[in-house]
Amino acid sequence: MSVTKDNAVRSAPYWPVPLSRSIIALAAAAVITFAQDHSPRVGLVVFGLFAVLTAIVLVVAALRVHVGAERVIVLLMAVVGLLAGGFALALPDGGLPFFLYLVSVWAAITGFLELYLGLRGRRRTGAARDWMFVGALTALFAIVVVILPPDLNQQFSGAQGVTGSLTASVIAVGTLGAYAAIVGVYLVIGALSLKWAAKSDPAETIEEAPSA
Repeated sequence: MSVTKDNAVRSAPYWPVPLSRSIIALAAAAVITFAQDHSPRVGLVVFGLFAVLTAIVLVVAALRVHVGAERVIVLLMAVVGLLAGGFALALPDGGLPFFLYLVSVWAAITGFLELYLGLRGRRRTGAARDWMFVGALTALFAIVVVILPPDLNQQFSGAQGVTGSLTASVIAVGTLGAYAAIVGVYLVIGALSLKWAAKSDPAETIEEAPSA
């Protein structure tokens, strides 16, 4: 297959990328699910590792798989992830406002970039539907975090006189875990679909859109 100015061929199969991202996301979801402590510190550490490891996968993917403008967008996503994750790991005691601000900014920027990546490539690659879904879900996650009141502290009582409180920290960290779980499951399915599709068409071609 020839390569022209507006046509580029991936140098490696793409399915390992969503598979790697899914493993990281599912690991983050598992840690939050089984952790009794949903404090901002736990949220920052889990988010930091999730963001940094995902960014590393994106950097490798950008250099080995993506081409053209697609590569630039993915590298931007990686840079944002490395910065946000690095700040989270460097300042694990930053508190709830810092956690909410950092996560919302990361989710808003990377969500928009991945959604744009999917919309841009929806007619050129099967991976576009995964990018659109994850991008839209990440943007929605940003909205949820932004509208969450930091001072929320709702007391509740359950069966057999069990009492407790539902705080903004519990909701925010729990929502991060739910987000990671959904992304992880979806990307596993997406990775397997791309792998099976690659067996019938091993050479995936990307047609670059004209520059604006």
